[in-house]
Amino acid sequence: MLKFRAKLTLILLLLVGCSVLIAGLFMAKVLEDSHIEALKENMQRELGLIQSMGDWNRTGSEQELTRYYTEQAHKIKMSSKARLTYIRSDGLVLGDSDEDPAKMDNHRHRPEVEDAARTGFIGYITRYSATLKQNMLYAAIPLQNGSEITGYLRIALSLEQVESSIRSLWYFLIAGLGILFVVVGGVSYRIARGITRPIEKMTKVAMQITNMNYKARVPSLGKDEVGQLGQAINRMSDSLQQQMEHIKENERRLQGVLENMMSGIMMIDRSQHIVLLNPSAEYLLGFTSQELLGKKYTEAKQQYEFTKLIQECIETKEAIREEIIFYYPSERILELTINPVSHEEEEWAGVLIVLHDITAVRRLERMRSEFVANVSHELKTPIAAVKGFAETLLAGALNDRDTAESFLHIIFDESERLNRLIGDILELSKIESKRIPMNFSPVYVPEFLDRTVNVVRTEAEKKNIELNVQVEDDIYLEADEDRLRQIFINLLSNGISYTQEGGKVRIKVEPLDLNAQGDYERLRFIVSDTGIGIPKKDLPRIFERFYRVDKARSRSSGGTGLGLSIVKHLVELHKGNIRVDSEVGLGTKFIIELPVIH
Repeated sequence: MLKFRAKLTLILLLLVGCSVLIAGLFMAKVLEDSHIEALKENMQRELGLIQSMGDWNRTGSEQELTRYYTEQAHKIKMSSKARLTYIRSDGLVLGDSDEDPAKMDNHRHRPEVEDAARTGFIGYITRYSATLKQNMLYAAIPLQNGSEITGYLRIALSLEQVESSIRSLWYFLIAGLGILFVVVGGVSYRIARGITRPIEKMTKVAMQITNMNYKARVPSLGKDEVGQLGQAINRMSDSLQQQMEHIKENERRLQGVLENMMSGIMMIDRSQHIVLLNPSAEYLLGFTSQELLGKKYTEAKQQYEFTKLIQECIETKEAIREEIIFYYPSERILELTINPVSHEEEEWAGVLIVLHDITAVRRLERMRSEFVANVSHELKTPIAAVKGFAETLLAGALNDRDTAESFLHIIFDESERLNRLIGDILELSKIESKRIPMNFSPVYVPEFLDRTVNVVRTEAEKKNIELNVQVEDDIYLEADEDRLRQIFINLLSNGISYTQEGGKVRIKVEPLDLNAQGDYERLRFIVSDTGIGIPKKDLPRIFERFYRVDKARSRSSGGTGLGLSIVKHLVELHKGNIRVDSEVGLGTKFIIELPVIH
């Protein structure tokens, strides 16, 4: 901006200087011309007077005439201060006030003489005099005797005075121009500064806007054109700030959506480079953004089928939807939706890929199919037994009282088992759909466990199994007491069922996570037995519906295969967790951790 200010000042100085210089040249020329014209008029008058006062047609020898005319020239020089020369018609100089005529050249062809001879009037010329070493103005008139030209009178005046006047004028002009330059320079600088300072401010604001500082504003600069430009920049800055805030807000929203989406999002641009990858896509594909962004999709070390589907979408420009099993970083089923992307100004812009992890969905579908098959099988067995024994009774077995009573007992047991199975199925359905209300209230744990153990004590006594409860006094828990009792009855019943005669089943309660006030925040319940144990391969599946480790024994004990599944769901409804440790032949431990307060 300083360079612009200097340039503007220099331009103004040049304009003023050129204007003054041109005016000075014009004035000097006019002054010089007016001086010379005045001199010419004076010389014409003087020549007329000299012609009328002297005898310029004398006769005699050349020496006499030379002497006479030289004396006359000297006399006239003394009064007029002008150089006078008498020239004969053939160009011979017969008299001169300043030089010896004998030493002077022939003047017939001098411009002023030729001009006078041609016009018959007066001739002028300005030229440098080699004799006097200065510029001279010459004027010559013809001398006539009748119609015959007998000679020429020439008068010469030095132009030193004129040149001195012009020189003085130039000195004055130069001095005035210098003063004017100083004044104009100061004024021009002020004017340039007044113009450039607002522009500097606007430039700084524009640079700040370029650097994304949209809060920068131009200060008030008046109501002129520069001020209006500043106001326009401020309005533009306001508009840009609003638009950028809107864009940033949209970016934050889009970023929040992308980062929190359960589905993976990947975008490939028209040059086949990966330009977008959200955290879910990183998790599903097993690679970070740093490893994939900027690379071509063919260089991303992805599964061959996945790469082929992308290539197919790029070639056909049509959407593709497929399910693929991915084996890295873990085995899972992904649903891929690959869509071509285009913009209004571009026919083809790239590919958008949406990845859905449907492993759980497919597992649930499989579990549902297995559940339906298991339910059908479990229902079919007691129904077939009831039907078979009823048909036998109808066929005549009623007449045999002992046989009839045995068959009726079997029908009753199977109907009870069928009733329990249907009840557990309905209960599990309600629990899984979260349609059962949870009524939380304070539960005094020692008393609660005593009543719960009493429910199954008779069953344990039949097998001479020892039931033991280890719990400290003053232990409370906030829970749904009925559902909590259902959890422990199921676990105790399982422990009794799979423990040999003379074994032990124990419940132990441990407080966890003591806070600064000395209060515990969670309770750990350990239900252990000394039973047959569970093989390692079966441990991950024991909470599945209808899954039995020992199917024959479970069925003979009257179990439905749904108890542990119900337990797991009820524990989760209490915001707790359950796990199992077991060794074959040594027994099993079910470990439940529940929060004290909900």
